[in-house]
Amino acid sequence: MIRSVVRGFGAALPKRVVTNAEMEGMVETSDEWIVQRTGIKQRYIAGEGETTASLGEAAARAALERAGLTADDIDLVIVATSTPDNTFPATAVNIQHRLGMTKGYAFDVQAVCTGFVYAMATADAHLRAGLARRALVIGAETFSRILDWNDRTTCVLFGDGAGALVIEAQEGEGAISDRGVLTAHLRSDGSHKDKLYVDGGVSSTGTVGHLRMEGREVFKYAVGMITDVIEAAFEATGTTAETLDWLVPHQANRRIIDGSAKKLGIPGEKVVVTVDMHGNTSAASIPLALSVAAGDGRIKQGDLVMLEAMGGGFTWGALLVRW
Repeated sequence: MIRSVVRGFGAALPKRVVTNAEMEGMVETSDEWIVQRTGIKQRYIAGEGETTASLGEAAARAALERAGLTADDIDLVIVATSTPDNTFPATAVNIQHRLGMTKGYAFDVQAVCTGFVYAMATADAHLRAGLARRALVIGAETFSRILDWNDRTTCVLFGDGAGALVIEAQEGEGAISDRGVLTAHLRSDGSHKDKLYVDGGVSSTGTVGHLRMEGREVFKYAVGMITDVIEAAFEATGTTAETLDWLVPHQANRRIIDGSAKKLGIPGEKVVVTVDMHGNTSAASIPLALSVAAGDGRIKQGDLVMLEAMGGGFTWGALLVRW
């Protein structure tokens, strides 16, 4: 059977780092409060000339270089983002052009913080269906541009950045030992829409709007939803917390990450955490974390890696891949 195998990874971050100490001068908050409740110590904020597309392009180029491929080798570009450069065309088409691609196809996926998991599952389906042979899957965001910088409960949480994977259709045996995507489980429940949303939009207000969040409500649901899809992935593949090598969660909040891992019986040393460095970068957080852990040698070929996320909607999902 066809498996979607990871060939390369890459990341890109804006030039400007904003520490918690700098945040103290902007809103009524403190480094101690932010770290204690979220684990965040700093975040990257996009400046002039830095956009979702430019960050996504840089991450894509890094992933292609690591894979030993060029843009001509790619048939499909999927970008997970909630902060596109334009209402249309898709940011993926923008990045396709920036990379010099004139063949294949490109589109965006919008599932907020779960976007990268949705995008990977979508790319895997396209590769297994024979629609493409190689795909660039990118998570890219500039959430700083939809934040209310006077709202201390949200502006301290988010950052900007991009990460990318190159995946390739390869023949597998249909066994759990195969490299590539092994299973994906996606969920959504729109009844929770008003707990995490942006209060603007093209069709409703004609404005971009700002992010609004009921933090306690999101936290209340997060651990249960995350463990639900991870357990579904374990059941579908006959794997367990013991056989898992790495959990790479959406980097929203250290307490959510720790709570989910504890409930699942996954020891802390198997969990990749980058929320302290990047803050919550929404759809970019998982590929950024993968790039850090694969780049420093923790994640190695053959490792069993679980990706999981939850985001506005609510959306949530998990994807199990053998690196």
